[in-house]
Amino acid sequence: MASALHRTVRAVDTNQLLDVEQEAATLGFSQRLPVPWLRKHLAAEATHYLFPTIVHQLRHRPEVSPQWRCQLLLTVTTGEEIWGLLDVLPDTFDRLPETLDAASKKEIVSRINRATTQAEWSGRMGPEEMPRN
Repeated sequence: MASALHRTVRAVDTNQLLDVEQEAATLGFSQRLPVPWLRKHLAAEATHYLFPTIVHQLRHRPEVSPQWRCQLLLTVTTGEEIWGLLDVLPDTFDRLPETLDAASKKEIVSRINRATTQAEWSGRMGPEEMPRN
């Protein structure tokens, strides 16, 4: 399994993101959003982005180590872009298609750095909208 962090951005559609989030849930990763919450709040036809930033080692769980902690840029049903985190296996990330050019990746990272966090957005929507794992 690859462990060297790729400094790139991958674009995924909503169904691809839900699959990656479901894998994280099944494997019990700590940084993820609940799939039912995502199904309710993600814009169905949107493109979302994953940007690996940290290699996360789990000595107590070598079967799922390392993980790459990715910053997410998600488009929600209100049309806003929000920021979140997702732990991903390197092989899972590597299977996502590489479709963006360097200028697009730089612009997406800039948008990630300006985005409202998922927690802030959920708080504005009301306490019933806070995700629960």
